[in-house]
Amino acid sequence: MRKEVGLARSWSNRDAFVYAFFSIDLVTLGLYTMSQAYAFRGGMIPALVVGAVLILSEIVVYAGLIAVMPRSGGDYVWQSRIFGGGLGFVLAITGWCFILWLWTPVYADMLRQIVLVPLAAVLGFKDAALAMAGSPTAWFLVCVATCALVFLLITFGMESYARVQRICFWVGNAGLIAVIAILFASSRSGFEAGFDVSAARLLGIKDAYATIAAAGAAAGAATPIWGGGIGRILLLLPFLAFFNLWPNSGASLYGEVNGAGNFRKNFLGMASALGATTILAIVLLLAIAKGIGWTFYMDANAAYWASRRGLLPGPTAMPIWPYPALLAVLTVHSTPLRVAVLAAMSAWFFGWAGTMYLSSTRFLVSASLDRLLPGSMAALHPRTRAPLNALLFMIVPGLLVSALFVFDVWHFSSLTLVSTLVIAVTFLGTGLAAIVLPFAKKELYRASPLARFRIGRLPLISLFGLIFCAFLGFLLYEWLVDPGDRYGVSYRNAASMAFMALLYAGAVAIYLGMRAYRRRSGVEIGSIRE
Repeated sequence: MRKEVGLARSWSNRDAFVYAFFSIDLVTLGLYTMSQAYAFRGGMIPALVVGAVLILSEIVVYAGLIAVMPRSGGDYVWQSRIFGGGLGFVLAITGWCFILWLWTPVYADMLRQIVLVPLAAVLGFKDAALAMAGSPTAWFLVCVATCALVFLLITFGMESYARVQRICFWVGNAGLIAVIAILFASSRSGFEAGFDVSAARLLGIKDAYATIAAAGAAAGAATPIWGGGIGRILLLLPFLAFFNLWPNSGASLYGEVNGAGNFRKNFLGMASALGATTILAIVLLLAIAKGIGWTFYMDANAAYWASRRGLLPGPTAMPIWPYPALLAVLTVHSTPLRVAVLAAMSAWFFGWAGTMYLSSTRFLVSASLDRLLPGSMAALHPRTRAPLNALLFMIVPGLLVSALFVFDVWHFSSLTLVSTLVIAVTFLGTGLAAIVLPFAKKELYRASPLARFRIGRLPLISLFGLIFCAFLGFLLYEWLVDPGDRYGVSYRNAASMAFMALLYAGAVAIYLGMRAYRRRSGVEIGSIRE
């Protein structure tokens, strides 16, 4: 039945690596996340390293499950075949569909902050840049544009999107190398002078360096680049997980990857993406410290986010997001060079954009084939093999959620971090499935290449599943209990708790409703376990 639906193995392991690389995109989600972590006292670079080491356990789990069951659908397929369809469906539709709608305005925010605002600023369109950076209406229009772009990227098919990602990989990294070179060649005194001149001319900010530094200090900027002690470093991990927890994001696509049954290749693809991103992040942060000054960079982040969230009185000292690439080129006197560098850096967004909904569509197809969703959800375009109905199921609600988020209807914007927490719960289900796989599915496990990987008498996937679940348990404790009140999504945030409860209740209602409907048609959903 799965062969008949028409999904084709159109990706190589290299394509899967590039997808994983963009799923933990350093320039979009990475810088966006680190810029908001300005009030912690643990070193940013040590936190990146510790986080990467712990996330390797996730990669072992997902690489192993892919090798055992290389099917489109990822978390849903593994959980439903090991634990049963109910749990797998509820966790997957909540984590990979409902909550992904909430990511739509975040992706759009990256389009305006990384592409549109910087290019408008250096081209001299000051008013347009400031309007795009601060206007909710402009943000919503960018949400519409983002959904249109994602629709085109996914509609063209997996092979075409892989080609786009390969081009963006090389162009984006060339732009990043240029930014790093500019920053290492700059001095802090030279940056201060150049920043004051450029900020006044391009953004209308007078005495910008001193004003922003003062605002950042008032907002509580405190995160160092090094040091802080292991306890404080660990407290950064739940925040950084907003960007670096996703090397497994393409797991639901591996039914369309050639050689997906090879555990080593799966592991190396995702681990290389995580390692490369971590190394590039460290180099970029060191370049920022050299050319801009780490203290000022954190001050700029604090000034921007505190003002955006209404935590600082008066007009904002930093009206646009302090994008390091823009800060770097402000010290360059050539407008064509500024535009060229920023245009190359925009490839990081365009290579990343399709990750917003692509993995979700494969879950929808798999659940449809299991009769838990309407059969039309698995219908593919005859030429590109893209599931258009599944894609529309993501885009239309995504636009509705964007309107609620951008215009802050019912304080909807306070739910941002729920988007990470709920997906982590889905990952926890997969981690538990990995632990019991060798014992619950003995014949399937023994027939797979994973069976020969053991540590002592314990299956490798079970051991790393335990480590991964322990890491997720730490993250979930910090998010939900949050004894230091750092993350804004704990039980104290009643709106977040109610929102999550509503999402899971909706998932349970769909499952029970479809199961009852199929039973009346003579199909027993609970028997689908292979």
